[in-house]
Amino acid sequence: MTAPRPRCPWAATDPLLAHYHDTEWGIPVRDPRMLWETLMLEGFQAGLSWLVILRKREAFRAAFAGFDPVRVAAFTEADIPRLLADPGIVRSRAKIEATIAGARIFNAMQAAGEDFADYCWSFTGGQPVRGDGVAASTPLSDRVSKDLKRRGFKFVGPTIVHAWMQAVGIVDDHAPGCFRHRAG
Repeated sequence: MTAPRPRCPWAATDPLLAHYHDTEWGIPVRDPRMLWETLMLEGFQAGLSWLVILRKREAFRAAFAGFDPVRVAAFTEADIPRLLADPGIVRSRAKIEATIAGARIFNAMQAAGEDFADYCWSFTGGQPVRGDGVAASTPLSDRVSKDLKRRGFKFVGPTIVHAWMQAVGIVDDHAPGCFRHRAG
């Protein structure tokens, strides 16, 4: 029998977390839509556990048109009650409205010739940075958070932004001893 691969301690608490850790978390994401989707989901996670969001991720994708920013930006006030009634997602009016507004910001950036992936990775020169695996926020997440807020994004405080940067591989925070530590 093969011993299980050593992984970050947080990923050992649930099979869904282990799968997410092994196949997604910390792997550099360069797709602008996927970067935006993950940022929006991190915003929904505020005050909850990431496991809650992972369990609801497919329902979120269904509710938010596959996180297609063009389609989400077209949502209107009439869509809010439908989303608030959906038991498959986190039913927070503020977070729902922030996601719709976030889609409009994403689209405005694209229309102005600013690729969201290039923007996200510009803070680190296009390369993942090594984290310490301990901090809840960093000077980098503070700087990115301030810039996202300046652009109008909501639910993008330094702690949420740091978690997002870890998730999308902008920051490599795999624990020493984890099979993905420094794997790139």
